[in-house]
Amino acid sequence: MSRRVSLPGASELFGGAAPKQTRPEKRTTTDSPTPAGVRSRTAVVDDRKSSGRIRHDTKITVYVTEEELIGLEKTRLALREEHGLNADRGRIVREAIDVLLADFVDHGPDSVLVRRLKASE
Repeated sequence: MSRRVSLPGASELFGGAAPKQTRPEKRTTTDSPTPAGVRSRTAVVDDRKSSGRIRHDTKITVYVTEEELIGLEKTRLALREEHGLNADRGRIVREAIDVLLADFVDHGPDSVLVRRLKASE
């Protein structure tokens, strides 16, 4: 009996192994129709889903405090340790943006974003 271990090839490991992401259902709001030329909240982030692990063509720079960066890193480590999820900081930030924008579309003036921005004024 051979002691050699049979391992999958690179194509099995990296080619198409990730599950295909599906688009979320369209979100709707109960807002009244918007006047011509004015975009509704749903038009801004309609069909929005975090892009996940793909090549991104657009970059922005965001400055964070040391505490925010440490919190982000602790979250990344907790996701890995407690939930078995490997996500880099960029992925976590993109997911957070998606959640925040979806909440804004769904709740408008009662959204977390609006409440927090008003509280910081």
